[in-house]
Amino acid sequence: MQIINIDLEACNKSYACVRVCPVKAIYTRTDGKPQVNHNRCIGCGSCLYVCASNAVSHISGIDYTIKLLESGQNVAAIVDPTISGEFPDILDYRKFVEMIRTLGFRFVLEISFGVDLVASKYKELLQNFKGKYYLMANCPSLVSYVEKFHPELIENLAPLVSPMTATAMVARKVYGSDIKVVCFGPCLSAKHDAQIMDCDKKVDAVLTFKELRELFDRFNIKESMVEYSDFDPPIGNLGSLYPLPSGFTYATGVSSDLLKGSVISASGRENMMHAVEEFSLEADTMKKHFSLFYDQGCLMGPGTTVFSNKFIRRSMVVAYANKRLQSLDVELWKKNLEEFSQLDLTRTYTKDDQRLALPEEDRIEEILKSLGKDLEKRSSCSACGFKSCRDFAISISQGISKPEMCLTFSIKSKSDYIKVLKSNNEKLKFRTEQLQTVEKGLLNENIKIKQEAQTISALLQNLPSAAVIIDDKFRVLISNISFVKILGEDAAVVNEVIPGLVGADLKSLLPHNIYNLFSYVLENDENVVSKDVFYNETLLNISIYSLKSKKIVGGVFRDMHVAEVQQEEIVNRVTDVIDENLKMVQNIALLLGEGASATEKMLNSIIETYQKVKKQ
Repeated sequence: MQIINIDLEACNKSYACVRVCPVKAIYTRTDGKPQVNHNRCIGCGSCLYVCASNAVSHISGIDYTIKLLESGQNVAAIVDPTISGEFPDILDYRKFVEMIRTLGFRFVLEISFGVDLVASKYKELLQNFKGKYYLMANCPSLVSYVEKFHPELIENLAPLVSPMTATAMVARKVYGSDIKVVCFGPCLSAKHDAQIMDCDKKVDAVLTFKELRELFDRFNIKESMVEYSDFDPPIGNLGSLYPLPSGFTYATGVSSDLLKGSVISASGRENMMHAVEEFSLEADTMKKHFSLFYDQGCLMGPGTTVFSNKFIRRSMVVAYANKRLQSLDVELWKKNLEEFSQLDLTRTYTKDDQRLALPEEDRIEEILKSLGKDLEKRSSCSACGFKSCRDFAISISQGISKPEMCLTFSIKSKSDYIKVLKSNNEKLKFRTEQLQTVEKGLLNENIKIKQEAQTISALLQNLPSAAVIIDDKFRVLISNISFVKILGEDAAVVNEVIPGLVGADLKSLLPHNIYNLFSYVLENDENVVSKDVFYNETLLNISIYSLKSKKIVGGVFRDMHVAEVQQEEIVNRVTDVIDENLKMVQNIALLLGEGASATEKMLNSIIETYQKVKKQ
């Protein structure tokens, strides 16, 4: 049965719950978050105390209890005598009883009579000693611990129900077998204990004292609002001392004399676990029965609130017991005890072995070495929650723990991490300085490039010829006003919004016979020089150059109808003819003789004539 919840969102991964769990029912997942193995959990509640982030909680029975109260059935509340230490703020226990009745409970009984009843059965069992020593089975956490982690001791668990179960049986015997029973107490593991019983032994819901306070708050029930009301019979006797570590033994009447007594009482996490281990090994040597409780009796159970310390609570329990005993009708108590002793208070237990297989010794040694534990000197500080480094290494191998739970390993890892971090920071600082130097150089270079770009742009704008530069996507990178004029009025309008037609698609600006020239240069990385093309009834002389191989090309357009361009072009072309003819003349000079010289003079005179016109 699930008892514990962990809110992974609230968890801060301190591993406090993993460390404190006595049976390591809480393990760390691959992501470092804790998770509960509910099959291993014994419901001790230790994890609730240590979680600083309040990520650990237990299953609540409040809603189910309210549903029972609203069902119209008779519901009986059975209350652990620990109330005397838990509710010091309620001055009179009779008002406390009436507050519970106000919640809707038809009957309110104290478990102290159930304690007396079970104690009388233990007295019979122990006095009828036949060589077997017993572990008294009043603490549900103890019972779960034995069933799961010491199943070899199942036969040594006393075959008697807990006081809670006995009280539920009495309530049904007195007030009807069809009533529902809800228990209020300090114990979490009782929630599990209640689920394994049935018929008249069944407890329908178990709520902690904390949950009882929540019920009072939810229904706004306060002491000042109610009158006195006493517990319903039967009334208990020495069972009122049950919350104390030796209270149950005292109620049995069995001698606890240090010299002649047959029972050893112990409480608390470490004491309970050590006692079970020693009982398993040396029961026949010690020759004692054990009365064991996980949480200082029930005095400091996980279902209590922390309003006072252990010793103040103890004094309150004793004072409460004395007060109740003063008004006890002993004869009626004896009569009731005799009557209800006829109930079948026996029970059985089930082995539920949750022990994990031990890893190979080599694996244990490997983990210890990885933790930095010297093979000869292994000082166990137990900060990890284990008795020894070896036990911790075993738990790591079993997937329960993480190496980070070891304090010395964690400190060393952090120290090593700090060193690495410091080294990385120094490297980062050096790289940063280098990057800053490079960045400064790039910034200066960028400024120079911008200046050069501005110079080129200014130069381009002042050219009499039209010029445009495009990329391999045929997008205009820059163009001058002469190019815009060649394109016409529509381009001029666009130029006012986007100067230089930057980003425009050349294919949308020029006809295919012209942009195909650009495409040719881009694809072949070969310049096209002095190509005559008609555009808008204008003869254009176009030269296209590869500026960056297959990435960027530039085009120069000259309007051949402009006189200056015509004269310049005629000179250029005649010069080309002269150069070409000179080559030819050199080859056939002997054949042409004086004719070649005359041709050269004639062509040169044409050039001189146009140059004179240009000067004028």
